[in-house]
Amino acid sequence: MTDTTLERVRGFLGLCGRAGQTVLGQDACVEAVRGETAALVLIDESSSPTTRKRFYDSCTTHCVPLYSVPQGMIAQALGRNGRMTVAIKRGRMARQLLTLLAEEKSLAGMDTDPNDPDPQSRFSSANHAGV
Repeated sequence: MTDTTLERVRGFLGLCGRAGQTVLGQDACVEAVRGETAALVLIDESSSPTTRKRFYDSCTTHCVPLYSVPQGMIAQALGRNGRMTVAIKRGRMARQLLTLLAEEKSLAGMDTDPNDPDPQSRFSSANHAGV
């Protein structure tokens, strides 16, 4: 992640937090993914392998993009010490954050097939459905 992108994501993540568009904590984030209220999940790169696997599995199953961010960025952006995972609720702010992260490689949740006409949604294209 470039420094410019990192700063934009950090600033916009703080804005999402002030707007009440974030879900914090492991259990709450996993529930948001399972309940289909999360548009994307950010996880600290220093999180434990167990936590990473839990989020990878959940996000892959429910087609929610999962991104890794540098150590301490989530806690710093939200002003909450010790926070290592955050889910962003569905809506305009989540779409904007996904736009900022468009150049980054998602760890899970997105269909990475290069022949897929719409990488944001597996089910939105008539070509993909065979029509």
